[in-house]
Amino acid sequence: MFKLWSTISKDFRILTRDKLGLIFMFVMPIVLAVVITAVQNSTFEMLNTNTVPMLICNRDTGDAGKQMQTAIEKVGMFKLTQVTPNVTDKEISERMHAKDAVIAIVIPTDFTQKLQSKADATAKKALKDFGMSTTDSLVTDTSSVQPITLLYHPVLQESFRHSINGALRSSLQVVQNKEVLKSLYFALNEKTMPDSFENEIIGNQVAINEVPVSRDGSRNIPNASQHNVPAWTVFAMFFIVISLGGSVVREKLNGSFVRLKTLPTNYLIALISKQLTYLFITCIQALVVFSMGIWLFPSMGLPKLNLPADILGVVIVTLICGWCAVSYAIMIGVLAKTQEQSNGIGAVSIVLMAAVGGLLVPSFAMPESFQFIMKLSPLHWCLEAYYGLFLEGGKLKDVILNIIPLLGISFAIQLITLYSLKRKNLI
Repeated sequence: MFKLWSTISKDFRILTRDKLGLIFMFVMPIVLAVVITAVQNSTFEMLNTNTVPMLICNRDTGDAGKQMQTAIEKVGMFKLTQVTPNVTDKEISERMHAKDAVIAIVIPTDFTQKLQSKADATAKKALKDFGMSTTDSLVTDTSSVQPITLLYHPVLQESFRHSINGALRSSLQVVQNKEVLKSLYFALNEKTMPDSFENEIIGNQVAINEVPVSRDGSRNIPNASQHNVPAWTVFAMFFIVISLGGSVVREKLNGSFVRLKTLPTNYLIALISKQLTYLFITCIQALVVFSMGIWLFPSMGLPKLNLPADILGVVIVTLICGWCAVSYAIMIGVLAKTQEQSNGIGAVSIVLMAAVGGLLVPSFAMPESFQFIMKLSPLHWCLEAYYGLFLEGGKLKDVILNIIPLLGISFAIQLITLYSLKRKNLI
Protein backbone atom coordinates (compact mmCIF):
# COMPACT_ATOMS: atom_id res chain seq x y z
CA MET A 1 0.00 0.00 0.00
CA PHE A 2 2.91 2.33 0.81
CA LYS A 3 4.43 1.66 -2.62
CA LEU A 4 1.13 2.48 -4.32
CA TRP A 5 0.65 5.69 -2.33
CA SER A 6 4.23 6.80 -3.04
CA THR A 7 3.73 6.16 -6.76
CA ILE A 8 0.48 8.11 -6.77
CA SER A 9 2.20 11.07 -5.08
CA LYS A 10 4.95 10.92 -7.71
CA ASP A 11 2.41 10.89 -10.56
CA PHE A 12 0.58 13.89 -9.09
CA ARG A 13 3.83 15.88 -8.89
CA ILE A 14 4.64 15.01 -12.50
CA LEU A 15 1.12 15.99 -13.53
CA THR A 16 1.32 19.42 -11.89
CA ARG A 17 4.47 20.19 -13.90
CA ASP A 18 2.73 19.41 -17.20
CA LYS A 19 1.19 22.82 -17.89
CA LEU A 20 0.22 21.99 -21.48
CA GLY A 21 -1.46 18.78 -20.38
CA LEU A 22 -3.46 20.64 -17.72
CA ILE A 23 -4.60 23.15 -20.33
CA PHE A 24 -5.84 20.33 -22.58
CA MET A 25 -7.56 18.62 -19.67
CA PHE A 26 -9.37 21.60 -18.13
CA VAL A 27 -9.29 24.74 -20.29
CA MET A 28 -10.17 22.99 -23.56
CA PRO A 29 -13.41 21.31 -22.35
CA ILE A 30 -14.57 24.54 -20.72
CA VAL A 31 -14.01 26.53 -23.93
CA LEU A 32 -15.62 23.83 -26.09
CA ALA A 33 -18.64 23.48 -23.82
CA VAL A 34 -19.24 27.24 -23.70
CA VAL A 35 -18.65 27.95 -27.40
CA ILE A 36 -20.55 24.97 -28.84
CA THR A 37 -23.46 25.42 -26.42
CA ALA A 38 -23.68 29.14 -27.25
CA VAL A 39 -23.65 28.46 -31.00
CA GLN A 40 -26.22 25.67 -30.78
CA ASN A 41 -28.43 27.63 -28.42
CA SER A 42 -28.44 30.63 -30.76
CA THR A 43 -29.46 28.28 -33.58
CA PHE A 44 -32.31 26.90 -31.46
CA GLU A 45 -33.45 30.44 -30.66
CA MET A 46 -33.33 31.37 -34.34
CA LEU A 47 -35.58 28.42 -35.17
CA ASN A 48 -37.95 29.03 -32.26
CA THR A 49 -38.40 32.81 -32.51
CA ASN A 50 -39.07 35.31 -35.28
CA THR A 51 -35.40 36.03 -35.84
CA VAL A 52 -34.81 34.63 -39.33
CA PRO A 53 -34.70 37.76 -41.52
CA MET A 54 -36.69 37.47 -44.75
CA LEU A 55 -37.32 39.91 -47.60
CA ILE A 56 -40.72 39.58 -49.27
CA CYS A 57 -41.53 41.14 -52.62
CA ASN A 58 -45.26 40.85 -53.40
CA ARG A 59 -45.73 41.74 -57.06
CA ASP A 60 -49.30 40.43 -57.04
CA THR A 61 -52.15 42.92 -56.56
CA GLY A 62 -54.83 40.36 -55.71
CA ASP A 63 -56.00 38.77 -52.47
CA ALA A 64 -54.00 35.55 -52.85
CA GLY A 65 -50.68 37.41 -52.64
CA LYS A 66 -51.79 39.13 -49.43
CA GLN A 67 -53.05 35.83 -48.02
CA MET A 68 -49.71 34.21 -48.83
CA GLN A 69 -47.86 36.96 -46.97
CA THR A 70 -50.19 36.60 -43.97
CA ALA A 71 -49.73 32.82 -43.95
CA ILE A 72 -45.92 33.23 -43.94
CA GLU A 73 -46.18 35.61 -40.98
CA LYS A 74 -48.27 33.07 -39.06
CA VAL A 75 -45.57 30.40 -39.49
CA GLY A 76 -43.60 32.16 -36.74
CA MET A 77 -40.12 31.48 -38.16
CA PHE A 78 -39.44 34.73 -40.01
CA LYS A 79 -38.91 38.42 -39.47
CA LEU A 80 -40.44 39.88 -42.62
CA THR A 81 -39.22 43.00 -44.38
CA GLN A 82 -41.47 44.28 -47.17
CA VAL A 83 -39.79 45.54 -50.34
CA THR A 84 -41.44 47.47 -53.16
CA PRO A 85 -42.94 45.41 -56.01
CA ASN A 86 -40.87 47.17 -58.67
CA VAL A 87 -37.54 46.09 -57.17
CA THR A 88 -35.57 43.69 -59.37
CA ASP A 89 -34.24 40.25 -58.41
CA LYS A 90 -30.72 41.61 -58.75
CA GLU A 91 -31.41 44.37 -56.22
CA ILE A 92 -32.90 41.82 -53.84
CA SER A 93 -29.74 39.70 -54.22
CA GLU A 94 -27.57 42.74 -53.45
CA ARG A 95 -29.53 43.39 -50.26
CA MET A 96 -29.09 39.75 -49.26
CA HIS A 97 -25.33 39.94 -49.88
CA ALA A 98 -25.34 43.01 -47.63
CA LYS A 99 -26.77 40.69 -44.93
CA ASP A 100 -30.15 42.46 -44.76
CA ALA A 101 -31.70 38.99 -44.94
CA VAL A 102 -30.69 35.39 -45.57
CA ILE A 103 -33.81 34.46 -47.57
CA ALA A 104 -36.21 36.31 -49.85
CA ILE A 105 -39.62 35.48 -51.36
CA VAL A 106 -40.86 36.87 -54.66
CA ILE A 107 -44.61 36.45 -55.37
CA PRO A 108 -45.31 36.72 -59.15
CA THR A 109 -47.59 39.34 -60.69
CA ASP A 110 -50.45 37.06 -61.80
CA PHE A 111 -50.39 34.83 -58.73
CA THR A 112 -54.02 35.52 -57.72
CA GLN A 113 -55.43 35.21 -61.22
CA LYS A 114 -53.71 31.93 -62.01
CA LEU A 115 -54.43 30.48 -58.54
CA GLN A 116 -58.14 31.31 -58.83
CA SER A 117 -58.26 29.80 -62.32
CA LYS A 118 -56.61 26.63 -61.05
CA ALA A 119 -58.92 26.51 -58.01
CA ASP A 120 -62.01 26.86 -60.25
CA ALA A 121 -60.82 24.02 -62.46
CA THR A 122 -60.14 21.82 -59.41
CA ALA A 123 -63.56 22.60 -57.90
CA LYS A 124 -65.43 21.86 -61.14
CA LYS A 125 -63.49 18.64 -61.61
CA ALA A 126 -64.45 17.60 -58.06
CA LEU A 127 -68.14 18.38 -58.75
CA LYS A 128 -67.94 16.35 -61.96
CA ASP A 129 -66.53 13.38 -60.02
CA PHE A 130 -69.35 13.74 -57.47
CA GLY A 131 -71.92 13.69 -60.29
CA MET A 132 -73.00 17.28 -59.57
CA SER A 133 -71.79 18.78 -62.84
CA THR A 134 -72.00 17.92 -66.51
CA THR A 135 -69.11 17.42 -68.86
CA ASP A 136 -69.98 20.61 -70.73
CA SER A 137 -69.56 22.71 -67.61
CA LEU A 138 -66.13 21.32 -66.88
CA VAL A 139 -63.43 23.85 -67.63
CA THR A 140 -59.90 22.56 -68.01
CA ASP A 141 -57.15 24.79 -66.63
CA THR A 142 -54.63 25.16 -69.42
CA SER A 143 -52.36 27.58 -67.62
CA SER A 144 -50.15 26.83 -64.65
CA VAL A 145 -49.46 29.02 -61.65
CA GLN A 146 -46.09 30.72 -61.95
CA PRO A 147 -43.88 29.41 -59.13
CA ILE A 148 -42.98 31.51 -56.12
CA THR A 149 -39.27 32.32 -56.15
CA LEU A 150 -37.23 31.54 -53.04
CA LEU A 151 -33.85 33.27 -52.93
CA TYR A 152 -31.44 32.12 -50.24
CA HIS A 153 -27.98 33.12 -49.09
CA PRO A 154 -25.29 30.49 -49.82
CA VAL A 155 -24.36 30.31 -46.11
CA LEU A 156 -27.62 28.50 -45.34
CA GLN A 157 -27.15 24.78 -44.83
CA GLU A 158 -29.26 22.35 -46.84
CA SER A 159 -31.15 21.05 -43.79
CA PHE A 160 -32.15 24.61 -42.83
CA ARG A 161 -33.30 25.31 -46.40
CA HIS A 162 -35.46 22.20 -46.29
CA SER A 163 -37.09 23.47 -43.08
CA ILE A 164 -37.80 26.85 -44.68
CA ASN A 165 -39.08 25.20 -47.84
CA GLY A 166 -41.43 23.03 -45.82
CA ALA A 167 -42.81 26.05 -43.96
CA LEU A 168 -43.41 27.91 -47.23
CA ARG A 169 -45.11 24.89 -48.81
CA SER A 170 -47.43 24.71 -45.82
CA SER A 171 -48.31 28.40 -46.24
CA LEU A 172 -48.90 27.94 -49.96
CA GLN A 173 -51.09 24.90 -49.29
CA VAL A 174 -53.27 26.95 -46.94
CA VAL A 175 -53.80 29.61 -49.62
CA GLN A 176 -54.55 27.03 -52.32
CA ASN A 177 -57.01 25.13 -50.13
CA LYS A 178 -58.77 28.37 -49.27
CA GLU A 179 -59.25 29.25 -52.96
CA VAL A 180 -60.52 25.76 -53.80
CA LEU A 181 -62.95 25.89 -50.88
CA LYS A 182 -64.25 29.29 -52.05
CA SER A 183 -64.79 27.97 -55.56
CA LEU A 184 -66.66 24.91 -54.31
CA TYR A 185 -68.84 26.99 -52.01
CA PHE A 186 -69.70 29.43 -54.81
CA ALA A 187 -70.48 26.61 -57.25
CA LEU A 188 -72.86 24.97 -54.76
CA ASN A 189 -74.51 28.06 -53.26
CA GLU A 190 -73.95 30.68 -55.97
CA LYS A 191 -72.81 33.18 -53.38
CA THR A 192 -69.55 34.18 -51.70
CA MET A 193 -68.43 32.06 -48.75
CA PRO A 194 -68.84 33.92 -45.42
CA ASP A 195 -65.68 34.72 -43.46
CA SER A 196 -67.03 32.92 -40.39
CA PHE A 197 -67.47 29.69 -42.34
CA GLU A 198 -64.02 30.07 -43.88
CA ASN A 199 -62.39 30.50 -40.46
CA GLU A 200 -64.33 27.55 -39.07
CA ILE A 201 -63.25 25.20 -41.86
CA ILE A 202 -59.66 26.32 -42.47
CA GLY A 203 -58.70 27.60 -39.04
CA ASN A 204 -60.09 24.65 -37.11
CA GLN A 205 -57.02 22.45 -37.40
CA VAL A 206 -56.12 19.50 -35.20
CA ALA A 207 -53.47 20.52 -32.67
CA ILE A 208 -50.10 18.75 -32.45
CA ASN A 209 -48.93 17.91 -28.95
CA GLU A 210 -45.13 17.68 -28.84
CA VAL A 211 -43.88 15.37 -26.06
CA PRO A 212 -40.18 14.48 -25.63
CA VAL A 213 -39.65 10.75 -25.06
CA SER A 214 -38.30 10.03 -21.59
CA ARG A 215 -37.90 6.93 -19.46
CA ASP A 216 -39.17 8.51 -16.25
CA GLY A 217 -42.32 9.99 -17.79
CA SER A 218 -41.18 13.61 -17.37
CA ARG A 219 -41.82 16.16 -20.12
CA ASN A 220 -38.81 18.40 -19.63
CA ILE A 221 -37.57 19.56 -23.02
CA PRO A 222 -33.78 19.00 -23.35
CA ASN A 223 -31.78 22.14 -24.07
CA ALA A 224 -28.44 22.82 -25.74
CA SER A 225 -26.57 22.34 -22.44
CA GLN A 226 -28.02 18.85 -21.98
CA HIS A 227 -26.59 17.90 -25.38
CA ASN A 228 -23.18 19.57 -25.28
CA VAL A 229 -21.92 19.45 -21.69
CA PRO A 230 -21.82 15.61 -21.45
CA ALA A 231 -20.47 15.31 -25.00
CA TRP A 232 -17.50 17.62 -24.52
CA THR A 233 -16.83 16.24 -21.05
CA VAL A 234 -16.29 12.82 -22.65
CA PHE A 235 -14.09 14.42 -25.32
CA ALA A 236 -11.97 16.09 -22.63
CA MET A 237 -11.63 12.85 -20.67
CA PHE A 238 -10.09 11.06 -23.63
CA PHE A 239 -7.79 13.98 -24.39
CA ILE A 240 -5.76 13.15 -21.27
CA VAL A 241 -3.84 11.01 -23.77
CA ILE A 242 -1.70 14.12 -24.38
CA SER A 243 -0.48 14.16 -20.77
CA LEU A 244 -0.74 10.52 -19.68
CA GLY A 245 0.47 8.98 -22.94
CA GLY A 246 3.44 11.35 -23.01
CA SER A 247 4.27 10.49 -19.39
CA VAL A 248 4.38 6.76 -20.18
CA VAL A 249 6.62 7.36 -23.21
CA ARG A 250 9.04 9.50 -21.17
CA GLU A 251 9.34 6.77 -18.55
CA LYS A 252 10.15 4.24 -21.26
CA LEU A 253 12.78 6.49 -22.85
CA ASN A 254 14.54 7.60 -19.67
CA GLY A 255 14.91 4.04 -18.38
CA SER A 256 12.37 4.15 -15.53
CA PHE A 257 10.93 0.80 -16.61
CA VAL A 258 14.35 -0.86 -16.44
CA ARG A 259 15.19 0.69 -13.05
CA LEU A 260 11.86 -0.50 -11.62
CA LYS A 261 12.77 -4.07 -12.58
CA THR A 262 15.83 -3.84 -10.31
CA LEU A 263 13.73 -2.71 -7.34
CA PRO A 264 11.56 -4.84 -5.03
CA THR A 265 8.37 -3.71 -6.78
CA ASN A 266 6.42 -4.31 -9.97
CA TYR A 267 5.57 -1.99 -12.82
CA LEU A 268 1.96 -3.09 -12.51
CA ILE A 269 1.86 -0.99 -9.35
CA ALA A 270 2.97 2.00 -11.40
CA LEU A 271 0.24 1.27 -13.96
CA ILE A 272 -2.40 1.05 -11.22
CA SER A 273 -1.07 4.29 -9.77
CA LYS A 274 -1.40 6.09 -13.10
CA GLN A 275 -4.90 4.76 -13.58
CA LEU A 276 -6.05 5.89 -10.14
CA THR A 277 -4.36 9.30 -10.48
CA TYR A 278 -5.79 10.12 -13.87
CA LEU A 279 -9.17 8.56 -13.06
CA PHE A 280 -9.36 11.13 -10.28
CA ILE A 281 -8.48 13.84 -12.84
CA THR A 282 -11.29 12.74 -15.19
CA CYS A 283 -13.76 12.95 -12.32
CA ILE A 284 -12.52 16.47 -11.56
CA GLN A 285 -12.96 17.35 -15.25
CA ALA A 286 -16.58 16.18 -15.16
CA LEU A 287 -17.20 18.02 -11.89
CA VAL A 288 -15.78 21.28 -13.27
CA VAL A 289 -17.69 21.19 -16.58
CA PHE A 290 -20.96 20.09 -14.97
CA SER A 291 -20.62 22.81 -12.32
CA MET A 292 -20.16 25.39 -15.06
CA GLY A 293 -23.30 24.17 -16.79
CA ILE A 294 -25.28 24.45 -13.56
CA TRP A 295 -24.05 27.75 -12.11
CA LEU A 296 -22.10 29.68 -14.76
CA PHE A 297 -24.16 29.08 -17.91
CA PRO A 298 -27.30 30.90 -16.64
CA SER A 299 -25.24 34.03 -15.87
CA MET A 300 -23.89 33.90 -19.45
CA GLY A 301 -27.36 33.76 -20.95
CA LEU A 302 -27.07 30.04 -21.75
CA PRO A 303 -29.57 27.37 -20.66
CA LYS A 304 -28.87 25.75 -17.32
CA LEU A 305 -27.66 22.15 -17.20
CA ASN A 306 -30.30 20.04 -15.46
CA LEU A 307 -28.80 17.05 -13.69
CA PRO A 308 -30.73 13.77 -13.94
CA ALA A 309 -32.53 12.36 -10.95
CA ASP A 310 -30.14 9.39 -10.67
CA ILE A 311 -26.98 11.13 -9.42
CA LEU A 312 -25.42 7.78 -8.47
CA GLY A 313 -25.86 6.70 -12.08
CA VAL A 314 -24.02 9.82 -13.26
CA VAL A 315 -21.15 9.09 -10.87
CA ILE A 316 -20.83 5.46 -11.98
CA VAL A 317 -21.00 6.35 -15.68
CA THR A 318 -18.36 9.04 -15.13
CA LEU A 319 -16.05 6.56 -13.39
CA ILE A 320 -16.42 3.98 -16.16
CA CYS A 321 -15.92 6.56 -18.91
CA GLY A 322 -12.88 7.93 -17.10
CA TRP A 323 -11.38 4.47 -16.64
CA CYS A 324 -11.81 3.74 -20.36
CA ALA A 325 -10.14 7.05 -21.25
CA VAL A 326 -7.23 6.36 -18.88
CA SER A 327 -6.81 2.83 -20.24
CA TYR A 328 -6.71 4.13 -23.81
CA ALA A 329 -4.14 6.81 -22.95
CA ILE A 330 -1.83 4.25 -21.28
CA MET A 331 -2.15 1.91 -24.27
CA ILE A 332 -1.13 4.71 -26.66
CA GLY A 333 1.84 5.55 -24.42
CA VAL A 334 2.97 1.90 -24.32
CA LEU A 335 2.62 1.38 -28.09
CA ALA A 336 4.22 4.70 -29.13
CA LYS A 337 7.99 4.87 -29.51
CA THR A 338 8.36 8.64 -29.10
CA GLN A 339 6.41 11.40 -27.37
CA GLU A 340 5.63 12.95 -30.76
CA GLN A 341 4.04 9.69 -31.87
CA SER A 342 2.03 9.50 -28.67
CA ASN A 343 0.71 13.05 -28.98
CA GLY A 344 0.01 12.83 -32.70
CA ILE A 345 -1.58 9.38 -32.79
CA GLY A 346 -3.47 10.02 -29.57
CA ALA A 347 -4.95 13.37 -30.61
CA VAL A 348 -5.88 12.28 -34.15
CA SER A 349 -7.41 9.01 -32.98
CA ILE A 350 -9.56 10.80 -30.38
CA VAL A 351 -10.88 13.24 -32.99
CA LEU A 352 -11.65 10.35 -35.37
CA MET A 353 -13.41 8.35 -32.65
CA ALA A 354 -15.38 11.45 -31.69
CA ALA A 355 -16.39 11.96 -35.33
CA VAL A 356 -17.62 8.39 -35.84
CA GLY A 357 -18.91 8.11 -32.26
CA GLY A 358 -21.59 10.77 -32.51
CA LEU A 359 -19.94 13.80 -30.88
CA LEU A 360 -19.42 15.78 -34.10
CA VAL A 361 -22.27 14.25 -36.14
CA PRO A 362 -25.39 12.71 -34.51
CA SER A 363 -25.30 8.92 -34.54
CA PHE A 364 -28.71 8.66 -36.25
CA ALA A 365 -27.29 10.67 -39.19
CA MET A 366 -24.45 8.21 -39.76
CA PRO A 367 -24.59 6.23 -43.03
CA GLU A 368 -25.23 2.50 -42.88
CA SER A 369 -21.59 1.70 -43.67
CA PHE A 370 -20.44 3.55 -40.52
CA GLN A 371 -22.82 1.87 -38.07
CA PHE A 372 -20.41 -0.97 -37.24
CA ILE A 373 -17.39 1.38 -37.00
CA MET A 374 -19.40 3.68 -34.74
CA LYS A 375 -19.99 0.85 -32.28
CA LEU A 376 -16.23 0.26 -32.01
CA SER A 377 -15.69 3.80 -30.71
CA PRO A 378 -15.66 3.99 -26.90
CA LEU A 379 -16.76 7.63 -27.12
CA HIS A 380 -20.01 6.47 -28.72
CA TRP A 381 -20.90 4.27 -25.73
CA CYS A 382 -19.83 6.98 -23.27
CA LEU A 383 -22.04 9.51 -25.00
CA GLU A 384 -25.01 7.12 -25.24
CA ALA A 385 -24.74 6.34 -21.52
CA TYR A 386 -24.72 10.05 -20.61
CA TYR A 387 -27.56 10.82 -23.02
CA GLY A 388 -29.62 8.02 -21.50
CA LEU A 389 -29.35 9.81 -18.15
CA PHE A 390 -29.43 13.49 -19.19
CA LEU A 391 -31.77 13.48 -22.20
CA GLU A 392 -34.00 10.46 -21.70
CA GLY A 393 -34.36 10.80 -17.94
CA GLY A 394 -33.22 7.22 -17.41
CA LYS A 395 -31.54 5.55 -14.47
CA LEU A 396 -28.45 3.40 -14.19
CA LYS A 397 -30.35 0.22 -15.07
CA ASP A 398 -31.54 1.87 -18.28
CA VAL A 399 -27.99 2.49 -19.55
CA ILE A 400 -26.53 -0.90 -18.65
CA LEU A 401 -26.56 -1.90 -22.32
CA ASN A 402 -24.30 1.08 -23.01
CA ILE A 403 -22.01 0.42 -20.05
CA ILE A 404 -21.38 -3.27 -20.86
CA PRO A 405 -19.78 -2.59 -24.31
CA LEU A 406 -17.76 0.22 -22.74
CA LEU A 407 -16.43 -2.14 -20.07
CA GLY A 408 -15.66 -4.72 -22.75
CA ILE A 409 -13.66 -2.17 -24.76
CA SER A 410 -11.80 -1.11 -21.61
CA PHE A 411 -10.83 -4.70 -20.76
CA ALA A 412 -9.69 -5.26 -24.35
CA ILE A 413 -7.51 -2.14 -24.13
CA GLN A 414 -6.04 -3.34 -20.83
CA LEU A 415 -5.18 -6.72 -22.36
CA ILE A 416 -3.49 -5.06 -25.35
CA THR A 417 -1.47 -2.91 -22.97
CA LEU A 418 -0.32 -5.87 -20.83
CA TYR A 419 0.52 -7.93 -23.92
CA SER A 420 2.61 -5.06 -25.34
CA LEU A 421 4.47 -4.59 -22.07
CA LYS A 422 5.18 -8.33 -21.85
CA ARG A 423 6.26 -8.49 -25.50
CA LYS A 424 8.67 -5.61 -24.96
CA ASN A 425 9.97 -7.35 -21.80
CA LEU A 426 9.01 -4.32 -19.68
CA ILE A 427 7.14 -6.36 -17.05
